[in-house]
Amino acid sequence: MGGDGYTVRLAPRWKRLLVVGSVVVSVPVLVFDGPLWVRAVACGLIAVQAAGLWVLDVRPRAGTAIVLAVSAGFQVLVPAFGPGVAFVVLCTFAWLRPAGESLWMLALAVVAVCGPPLAQQRWLPAGLWLVACLLAWSWGAQARARGARRVAERRQAALEERARIARELHDVLSHTVSVMVVQAAAADDIFEVNPGKAREALRRTEEAGRQALAELRWFLRTVRDDQNGESGPQPTLDDVAELGRTVSAAGLPVEVLREGEGEVPMAVQLGAYRIVQEALTNALRHARGSSATVTVRVGDGAVEVRVRDDGNGGTVPSANRGSGQGLAGMRERAALLGGAFAAGPHPGGGFEVSARLPIDEGTGGHA
Repeated sequence: MGGDGYTVRLAPRWKRLLVVGSVVVSVPVLVFDGPLWVRAVACGLIAVQAAGLWVLDVRPRAGTAIVLAVSAGFQVLVPAFGPGVAFVVLCTFAWLRPAGESLWMLALAVVAVCGPPLAQQRWLPAGLWLVACLLAWSWGAQARARGARRVAERRQAALEERARIARELHDVLSHTVSVMVVQAAAADDIFEVNPGKAREALRRTEEAGRQALAELRWFLRTVRDDQNGESGPQPTLDDVAELGRTVSAAGLPVEVLREGEGEVPMAVQLGAYRIVQEALTNALRHARGSSATVTVRVGDGAVEVRVRDDGNGGTVPSANRGSGQGLAGMRERAALLGGAFAAGPHPGGGFEVSARLPIDEGTGGHA
């Protein structure tokens, strides 16, 4: 793995192409006029260069250094022969390794390909090779940067998907499990005094448990559908009334008020439903109140939800209302949909949660 957290490997096909190509472009060196020993040394350099390219995928530093040294040797033996293979290998190395490491190889490449023509006082080739080195390195480094950015984006998308699944799983289970706990506690309190009501509370506990299982199955099916590019049924604003009846049956009477009509994107509807669900769950578990009111208003380009209970919200700090996923999860949902969220003790008593989710911006949000 590179120092920048991005790993890339040289494909075998590309490695074979480099080896064969280096031999093909280097063979003309053998036709230049000169002593026999020069051609013999050139043959050896061609073989060494091919060997360096062959190990480029497993030992990129050594392979690149070998090719650069061979390039310098070619220019000393045959000054008219250019270091073309060196530029290709430098570009490949800058793609394989992090910029901090490839910069050192760039310096070595400049010395290897520009040193011989400078020593021979051939200023124009030296200048051209310098520019070619910089271009080759920059192309490889840019290709690596683009690849690293794509990998980082995929990792971020995976983390966001995990967070979304965790949030949805919490929303699916916390409400019904809270209802089950409240009903079971009520049944235990009145079991000796009123067995009939205790049985009724146990039946509601069973019903809530079945609902939890059904919602969990729905959630898992939805996750699979999302992975397959499909979408399953999701709670909407029309389901808020049924949510209020469920909480009322659990012991906290809830009045649901609906104001306004209009087309609301599914992402906004699901977000509003989950905020109401979490707010009622917190009220049921922590408020110790006698009633709650839910107001859902559609209009002015937004969906506004307000959940207020008459419990002890004036004395319990808002940070203690609900689990760690509670208020933070509701605030995050509103933010993802481009909306605003507020929660705290109401001046008239009790605790109030409110959110405003814009319809236009919400169309692009993620539930």
